[in-house]
Amino acid sequence: MTSMPGPQDSAKPAILVITSQVVRGGISGRGLVFALERLGYPVWFLPTVLLPWHPGHGVATRITADPTDFSAIVDDLAGSPKLSEIGAVVTGYLGKSDQSGPIAKLIRAVKAASPEALYVCDPVMGDHFSAERSGLYVPKSTAEAIRDDLVPLADIVTPNCFELGWLSGRDVSTELKALSAARSLGNERVLVTSSPAMRRNSIANLLVTPRSALVAEHAAVANPPNGTGDLMSGLFLARLLEGMSEEEALVRAAGSTFEMVARSVKKGADELLFAEEQMTLGRPMALVSSRRVMETAGRA
Repeated sequence: MTSMPGPQDSAKPAILVITSQVVRGGISGRGLVFALERLGYPVWFLPTVLLPWHPGHGVATRITADPTDFSAIVDDLAGSPKLSEIGAVVTGYLGKSDQSGPIAKLIRAVKAASPEALYVCDPVMGDHFSAERSGLYVPKSTAEAIRDDLVPLADIVTPNCFELGWLSGRDVSTELKALSAARSLGNERVLVTSSPAMRRNSIANLLVTPRSALVAEHAAVANPPNGTGDLMSGLFLARLLEGMSEEEALVRAAGSTFEMVARSVKKGADELLFAEEQMTLGRPMALVSSRRVMETAGRA
């Protein structure tokens, strides 16, 4: 298992974020960069696509770099003498399927410069949109590129429940089935957001490793803004880098995400209120319960 910096380490490593950029709102790179910097992490940010807002707010212009240009900037970054500053990489939404190859190359370069660096793959590709409808919201070729090029490199994969089912090709309708599907991916850690919850009207975050399974569960918030998966992935990584245990990192990240969502919804916002509610990123007050899933049951 990759070792973590301990609490005695004062200087926090840089985190390379590779995902989409919006002009308005708090989804994806815009919110993730803010959250990580608010926690004291320097951030390198490589946008994969530029959008005026989340696609759910309406059709709008989409700007994606030419493949040659994207590969060129990746080569610049991979050859940087500052690359060893990076202690972790997070990837999310891809603008095109052909971005996965250059991104994989950059991740390998970071690992060569900083062997202890963690790579978190948030396989942003689809969701359960309602009780009746779910599916991919990226082209199938893009989903396949994430699955084939990026997921195998990841130290931590953070799919939502739909994405876990798509990646594993398995039924994930119960907690134990989701646990089994997560283990089938073969990664050191899989954090399943929106995993099947044991309690009604609750949200579960299921962290699965080859040897254990932990759940952080909290009340569900009706009609949450987009961007919760991005935030949960980044906060979990940030807490691990601080030297927290897996359980503490999971509970702290879930608490901050839940509180950010609840406060934003209470104020009627259609986006997460990162600037206004930034104190929730530090020490959340929200109640989040945690439990261990029985290992013997998880292997069934």
